This record gives sequence, structure tokens and C-alpha cells, in this order.
Amino acid sequence: MADAAVIFDVDGVLLELTRAEEDAFFVPFEKRYGLANISRDWDSYEIRNDENIVAEILTRNKLPAGDRAGIITDYLAVLTERLESGTIRSITIPGAAQLLQKLHGTFKIGVATANFLAAAKLRLTRAGLWDHVSSHAFGAEGGGHKRQTVARAIDSLNLAKSRIVYVGDNLNDVDAGLFNRVHFIAFSNDPQRLVELQRAGALHTSNNHLETFRLIRHLLDEG
Repeated sequence: MADAAVIFDVDGVLLELTRAEEDAFFVPFEKRYGLANISRDWDSYEIRNDENIVAEILTRNKLPAGDRAGIITDYLAVLTERLESGTIRSITIPGAAQLLQKLHGTFKIGVATANFLAAAKLRLTRAGLWDHVSSHAFGAEGGGHKRQTVARAIDSLNLAKSRIVYVGDNLNDVDAGLFNRVHFIAFSNDPQRLVELQRAGALHTSNNHLETFRLIRHLLDEG
């Protein structure tokens, strides 16, 4: 049994988040209510979590809170159809598949994403990554800030926090890593983004997954 673990954010770390995937999230609001100009700026929402965002959009537009479950069902149906038709493609971050393969068998591996877990599973399965992370996979379900999603993943591991690394790519991820007192690696291929993440408190940064692997091994004293 592995005595250490790595938790990954999904978008920006394992998968690219494409405009087509973003659009799929908002299709149910347009089809049900004719809402065509909803903000695609995820940071414009009070809590950057799909469950909370659905609730906030319904509240902003004075729509029934009870419609939430139907919206989510419709979104997953749209995403499934578009993935199967090829309208949406799951694009893997370079080196992500190889990184997961290297970690497999040595570490527990999981994900903590602000996307609905069923949606993340669809996308990661298409990319051939789901089997590596499925044992400790947590998504938007339950709501809350990223620090809370990461906390749920940590609780599932039954490990000391000193034996856990979290890899993320935005300011919410830095906060989640610091708040939960695990090792954190800020990942991005954008130099300016890495500077911003460092300023927010990220001690370790990576712009490619060879470096991510090296840092993981260093932080967990595995080589």
C-alpha cells in the first residue's frame, strides 16, 4: 500500500479546458430559459465550483432553485453527446499521461476538481486518464471553495499531510494547498501565471511534467 499520494487539479494540469467544453456547461440555461449571454469568466462567480455556479445563475435570474438537478442532467447529456460526436475533444496536457503512468503503483493518485465529477470522469476517460485517478476522485459535488474539495480528497487518503502533494494551476489551488497544509506544486506553461502563483504563496513551480515528477519525488523523499 502506497504511503504517499498526489492529488491533481484537472483543468490546466491534466486536461486543457477548451471553449467548446465551457460552452457545453451553459447550453442547458439557453435551451431552458433563453439565457444566451451568461459570463464565461469563472472568477466572476462567488464560488468557483460548478455546483455553486449553477445555483448562482439560477438565483441571479430568479429561476427556481429546484431546477438545479435538471440543469446538471442536461449538461452531462450535452457533454456526452458532444464527446461522442467529436464536437468536443478531451485534450491532454503534454506529459500528463506519462506522469500518471510513472506515479502509478508507487503513490496513491486522485483528483480534486471544481467540475462535476461525472463530467470530469467523461473527459478524463476520453483522454485515457480516468483509471489512474479514480480511486480518490472528488468534484464539485458538496459545493464550496477549492480548499474544501481538496480537503475531501485528503480525508479519503488516510495519510499524514506531509505525505501528500497537491498540483494545481490557479490562485484557488494555491489557497487550497496552503490551507490544507500539504505540499503544493504550481503548474503552468505560462511564465507570468507562475509568477502570480509564486506571489500568492506557491513555493514550488513547474512548467512541464518532467519537472512536476522530479518535484513530487523530491517532496516525498522518493529519490
